Amino acid sequence: MTIPETMHVSRLHGTRDLRLETSSVPQPGAGEVLLRIASVGICGSDVHYYVEGAIGDQVVTAPIRMGHEFSAWVPAIPCGVCESCQHGHPNLCPKVRFCGTPPIDGVFAEYAVMPAENCFALPDGFSADDGALLEPLGIAIHTVDLAHLRVGQSIAVLGAGPIGLLTAAVARAAGAGAVYMTEPNAERRAFALDHYADAVFDPSQEDVVKAIVAATGGRGVDVAFEAAGAPDTPDQAARVTRPGGKVVVVGIPVEDEMKMTASEVRRKGLTIKLVRRMKHTYPRAISMVSSGMVDLAALATHRFPLERIVEAFELVAARKDGVLRGIIEVGKESPEVTPR
Repeated sequence: MTIPETMHVSRLHGTRDLRLETSSVPQPGAGEVLLRIASVGICGSDVHYYVEGAIGDQVVTAPIRMGHEFSAWVPAIPCGVCESCQHGHPNLCPKVRFCGTPPIDGVFAEYAVMPAENCFALPDGFSADDGALLEPLGIAIHTVDLAHLRVGQSIAVLGAGPIGLLTAAVARAAGAGAVYMTEPNAERRAFALDHYADAVFDPSQEDVVKAIVAATGGRGVDVAFEAAGAPDTPDQAARVTRPGGKVVVVGIPVEDEMKMTASEVRRKGLTIKLVRRMKHTYPRAISMVSSGMVDLAALATHRFPLERIVEAFELVAARKDGVLRGIIEVGKESPEVTPR
């Protein structure tokens, strides 16, 4: 294959200002490889940058290429020498370079350069979309790992977006008992009930805390996973959890704060953990998909060519048309959008 001198890229210049531009194809250095991008998933964190221009103190101050969910490689590049890295926690590395997080460019482009050691070959039978969705699956695996979930324990997942759904899927595979979910979007509620949940409650229509507590006979769940990033869901997670239980927070809030009722958390003696991306989970994610434990294809609901990335972001941000994960197909011809 002949490598061109220039490529198409998509850069975010400001809030809802996403532009398709031309750039030079990057040249790999020592220990690096040039990747031709196939599929890139539109993550919730990408949508935060697109709609709000920031996540906490990570602010878009200059044009940046977003995108970190894509086929066959690990997006975070830790330093490898700090205390966190040396203790086996590269996801907590303070010097980590994470694709699509200011000021590091991501992969909404035709080509990208990455360290060779960060690349994972996809097994036969994997699609490009499967490869892109391994990243959110890896986050879900790390999320469930933090809970130290035991076989038969009940869980609640607040939020039925892709991360919440994959967390429920991994928890099921890990032996979870009853699975309760909450979600205001009707199409996502239906998907969750069809695939992973025993019951799904609508926070816009009922008190989901009372509903989950009642469903557990007044006991509460063993583990609650907060995956919505909404203002009320961290506190709801604490309230639906039994005394001595665990709350794992993976959602990213619009406002850079999280609220829980102190007396609720303290009197129950809850263990609270927060998710920072993922650790060494790619091999396990690949294994789960290869063995059929998790079906990623169902989550890739809409596909767009790179030239229509603005349309894709607007759809994902609005959560319309049953979208779960929008996929930008970079390495193919420009197809029409294909909802499942």
